[in-house]
Amino acid sequence: MVQQDVIKELKEKLGKKILKWEEKPPKRYYLTIPREDILEAANFIFKKQGARFIIESGVDTPRAMEILYHFSFDELNKIVTLKVLLPKDRCEVESIAPVIPGASWIEREIAELLGVKFLNHPDPRRLLLAEDWPEGEFPLRQEVRENQ
Repeated sequence: MVQQDVIKELKEKLGKKILKWEEKPPKRYYLTIPREDILEAANFIFKKQGARFIIESGVDTPRAMEILYHFSFDELNKIVTLKVLLPKDRCEVESIAPVIPGASWIEREIAELLGVKFLNHPDPRRLLLAEDWPEGEFPLRQEVRENQ
């Protein structure tokens, strides 16, 4: 599949669900979508378009928690990132681990360090922090870093 076809197909499939479309360097596409559409979008890119799941990352910004899902179209040398914005008072999103098992551990890490709840995650146990780490304290949250 050529680059224009992948991008065209992606735009057609997600359509009005795309809140914002950005092409930062020419090889990187960023699509902001509503959190309720992440499972459908990730499934489409991964299973239907055959992109490789690279990683998922979380960023605590002043306005919202950003969760970024990075996918690579290796043959085209292109990366597509799906972005969802989570309000800090309702920091939860559907887990993509049931569709992409490789996302399981990184979602556990993001949950522990940033306090994002991944709904329907297959294994929400702690991964990194000590067993006696205080419940509800997330070491990578801005308010924690600012108080240190």
